[in-house]
Amino acid sequence: MAKSKAREYVWLQCEDCGSLNYRTQVRVVGGAPKLTLSKYCPKSRKHTKHKIKRK
Repeated sequence: MAKSKAREYVWLQCEDCGSLNYRTQVRVVGGAPKLTLSKYCPKSRKHTKHKIKRK
C-alpha cells in the first residue's frame, strides 16, 4: 500500500509561549482541519493548548 500524497507535515505551536514543540501529519483533502490539542509544553512545564502552524 503506497503512501497518500494528501498529507502534509505541520507544527503544533503552544498558545501560551508560542514555541513550536511538536511536528505531525494532517490530512489536507477537503481543506485543512482546525486542530487544537492539549499537549505538554517543556518551556512552560505544563499541559497547554497547541494549534496548527504551517511553515
